[in-house]
Amino acid sequence: MPKSDTDAAESNTSESDNAEVTDLSVKQSDKTSEKKSDAVTSQNRTRRKPPSRRGSRSKPRDNTPDQISDIDSKDLVKASELEEKSLEDLSAIAQEMGMNGMNVARKDEVVYRLLRAYAERDGSVISNGVLETLDDGYGFLRRRNLRPSLNDIYVSQSQIRRFGLRTGDMITGHIRPPKSGEKYHGLLRVDNINSLDPETARRRSNFDGNTAEFPDQLIDLETDPKNLSMRLMNMVAPVGRGQRGLIVSPPKAGKTTVLKQIANAITAKYDDIHIMVVLIGERPEEVTDMQRNIQGEVVHSTFDEPVEEHGRVAEMAMERAKRLVEVGQHVVLLLDSLTRLTRAYNLSSPSSGRTLSGGMDPVALYPAKRFFGAARNTAEGGSLTILATCLVETGSRMDDLIYEEFKGTGNMEVHLDRSLFEKRIFPGIDIPRSGTRREELLLDDTTLQQVWLLRRMYGLITSNSMDTSDGTVRVLDRLAKSKTNAEFLSNLSKDM
Repeated sequence: MPKSDTDAAESNTSESDNAEVTDLSVKQSDKTSEKKSDAVTSQNRTRRKPPSRRGSRSKPRDNTPDQISDIDSKDLVKASELEEKSLEDLSAIAQEMGMNGMNVARKDEVVYRLLRAYAERDGSVISNGVLETLDDGYGFLRRRNLRPSLNDIYVSQSQIRRFGLRTGDMITGHIRPPKSGEKYHGLLRVDNINSLDPETARRRSNFDGNTAEFPDQLIDLETDPKNLSMRLMNMVAPVGRGQRGLIVSPPKAGKTTVLKQIANAITAKYDDIHIMVVLIGERPEEVTDMQRNIQGEVVHSTFDEPVEEHGRVAEMAMERAKRLVEVGQHVVLLLDSLTRLTRAYNLSSPSSGRTLSGGMDPVALYPAKRFFGAARNTAEGGSLTILATCLVETGSRMDDLIYEEFKGTGNMEVHLDRSLFEKRIFPGIDIPRSGTRREELLLDDTTLQQVWLLRRMYGLITSNSMDTSDGTVRVLDRLAKSKTNAEFLSNLSKDM
């Protein structure tokens, strides 16, 4: 547990604990009063001691109906609106409110100061965040990239128990400013959980208890006639809702570009699918490029960060995806890369004393397998699709071992060929090695027979050529001349 979170928990301890002590003191006082005199009035019997005020060890009380109505009647500021503004706009707002020196402060610090000022003025501020529960039972609403920051919101243990909150829940509610000695804002009232009423959210299912089924609903990636990568992938390795797929690629073969194209194709065609891109150990410029070019949630950790942070970011993203599936949503999580995530677990996990090829500890494989194995199509409604890149041909025996461990766990694989990339043949998809298990559940009978015909024709072309890339070039040439996959496959059948 991060030290800052531990310190914050000590300073943001709730008054609900003090209230329990107060209630006990009241009961003992009432019993003593009854023994001393029968003439004690009802007011004296129900009188409570004032809540203990011990500086930093005070939690927010639960709101009374009067307090809630007062809050609702105010024109409250939303924290998300502040975070969307530029640093210059925030500094101008701070200057109007009489805050000096904000023009040289970091953006998160300016937002923190403004939130505190608005909360002190209005009584509370509407904010949201993704919950991360810690070992001691309390939690924080993470706002930026699912990571600890100055603008996190403290959630007490009693609130977590009362509403049945879980790590990964997106919580919206009213927050109060930090009290004397406290570091973080505190959650004052829960308005909704994952866009559901709190009472409705308490009755949701548990992801781990849902029934897993084979993917049987195709995610159609064919959106642009010029995007040959997605059109070819739609035929040789179709993706269904709940798919668990590997994109196996050597370095510099275009795996990150394929992930970007998948995200954009899904966004263009489906409004009911939530896109999450998780970048682990990635280059900073790649992170920026992904954020600018896709319309989805990007969670990342760069290669220069501690390995513990890689695992924490991935697990938070996974818990967030699970919570969405529990309420019936469909989620596609794109991970780049599964190899780097497993390496991070290998460095951060306690040693078991056993070592596999390449220096891999067997214990480090379990968290990564748990992450990848979460992909499923659930019978209860909702699905979690995970497409993860896996590195090969890097010269590392550990990377080869990681691929060998995971290649049998997925139900779909796309292989990228570096020799095609070096010849600038795009997309560099290895057609014979790419495929999907139980593809008959995703494709209709006519399309399925035509795809099998395509594979047989490809095999005939490559068997008579010294260069296997000739088959890919001929397929891509014919694919580019057709406007749709249906037209391409139909012409292919006629030629036979």
